[in-house]
Amino acid sequence: MKKLSDILKQQYGEKIFKICLTSGCTCPNRDGKISLGGCSFCSEGGSGEFASAPGDIDTQIEEAKERIRNKTSASRYIAYFQSFTNTYGDVETLEKLYERVIRRKDIVILSIGTRPDCLGEDVLEMLRRLNEIKPVWIELGLQTMHDETAQRVNRGYQLVVFEDALNRLKSLGIQVIVHVIFGLPGETREDMLQTIRYLAALSPGPDGIKLQMLNILRGTELGRQYEENPFPLLSLEEYTDIAAESISILPEEMVIHRMTGDGPGNILIAPDWVRNKKKVLNTISRKLKEKNEVSFTNKC
Repeated sequence: MKKLSDILKQQYGEKIFKICLTSGCTCPNRDGKISLGGCSFCSEGGSGEFASAPGDIDTQIEEAKERIRNKTSASRYIAYFQSFTNTYGDVETLEKLYERVIRRKDIVILSIGTRPDCLGEDVLEMLRRLNEIKPVWIELGLQTMHDETAQRVNRGYQLVVFEDALNRLKSLGIQVIVHVIFGLPGETREDMLQTIRYLAALSPGPDGIKLQMLNILRGTELGRQYEENPFPLLSLEEYTDIAAESISILPEEMVIHRMTGDGPGNILIAPDWVRNKKKVLNTISRKLKEKNEVSFTNKC
């Protein structure tokens, strides 16, 4: 597997850091267009608790850069719009925002988190234009290939919608990164690996993937259910075993963007082991060595 940080350093000649920003969009799975309350695992902040507060975008960027100043001497960044659904809004307004960001000299890539059911033709045309200026990455929250699980967690769309969005984005030359969550309620180890095999077999397939353990967060529907009646969660050993097995399944050209995710500590209910990100990554690295796979710990 390819390590994202190495690819970026080779391409740009320096370490490239990601800064998390806010577009001001909401989500059709929250405002009633599809459903209310969002996906049952998604936090009140739309999974963007580490992003800048809404406001002037240039101010957001400078504040985000300042927050990581002690971690890096990097001078160029990936602008990541993470929270909620960042193609769900007035397209003209969004294009002005994203073009303002992508034309900055300190931004080398524009990364936009969204839903596959929020990529109409007008949005795709906007993304095509932006991608002609600098690379645009689209991050799609698939989480699982299983429609039964998706319905259980209120994802709000079926697998065929994801496939259509992936194909249309790839036809425009836009890189696609897919999010997968292990440990969703009701899924077995085999169910999770089926999602990985499905993604590995797609043609065209995603350019990158983000893996993470299900985080039970306060303020979410799953958080409420868990506190009322705790259900089984994957252990550290179980999660890292599935993650290592996934790497052995995925094609060599697919880039791993994330091997683990740690939710905001102040709202994390369980599992507690996700707080120790270094231990999770080291355990995956050890298991990869045992599998005679290329070993790395991706800190992106």
